[in-house]
Amino acid sequence: MPVSTTVLHAVLLITARMPLAALHFFGAGLGWLIYAASPTYRRRLRENLLLAGYHDDPTRRAAITEAGKGLAELARIWFGPEEELERIVRCDDWAVVEAARAEGRGLIFLTPHLGCFEVSALYGARRLPLTALYRPPKRAGLEPLMLAGRTRTSARLAPATLSGVRQLIKALKRGEAVGILPDQAPGVGEGEWADFFGKPAYTMTLAGRLQQSTGAAVVMAFAERLPAGAGYQLHLRRIAADPLGAQQLNRAVEDVIRIRPAQYFWGYNRYKKPAGSNKE
Repeated sequence: MPVSTTVLHAVLLITARMPLAALHFFGAGLGWLIYAASPTYRRRLRENLLLAGYHDDPTRRAAITEAGKGLAELARIWFGPEEELERIVRCDDWAVVEAARAEGRGLIFLTPHLGCFEVSALYGARRLPLTALYRPPKRAGLEPLMLAGRTRTSARLAPATLSGVRQLIKALKRGEAVGILPDQAPGVGEGEWADFFGKPAYTMTLAGRLQQSTGAAVVMAFAERLPAGAGYQLHLRRIAADPLGAQQLNRAVEDVIRIRPAQYFWGYNRYKKPAGSNKE
């Protein structure tokens, strides 16, 4: 492990000891620092909010602070006490999962960049076998930290490659669960253009293909960040669309974003054009 990664790991372990409320307090300030320091991020956040119909300043300001909280809480989520998940995450919808599993098929969790999406998979992996798809970070030195944080509750990770997709298919055929970020811009050849808040976005087709090939149930998962560091409320809802096309997928993501729009990561480059793709 590179020295820089070792140092960052040590910092994260120390930071993970801080109360969640304190991390969110400092994270709110971090959100504003990033917003002020990056013109590209600032422009993208504003444009994406406007596209989605959120023109008011209160939503924009809340989105800035919530994005910072999302970064600050990572240390606690990845490296805090594992048993703490039972205290800080509340889920009143787990019957949705049990009903889907009773059908004897696999289960696809869709977790968009909304709220604390990192905690959703960790919580689920404590209750059932779960394999989550991930894309390695651009900085290779961060990958060991990501892997350590995301697998600490027995969750398995599959890279966003052909071999990783095979892992997901095998897990679903065993009747297990898989986790996917449905609003992550896919690579060329891995998606199709579909409207997202009224603008064409290159949208993954993997979730629909997995559903069709395995008969798995599809559940949207959203861990709402509660005020004052009180933890998270995990919302689960069954997606009825079958087959789940790219447009249906985007509509389902839009619907869950509208629950708490300020907690969506509006600074994400959702509308980027993959190199080599033909935009409609």
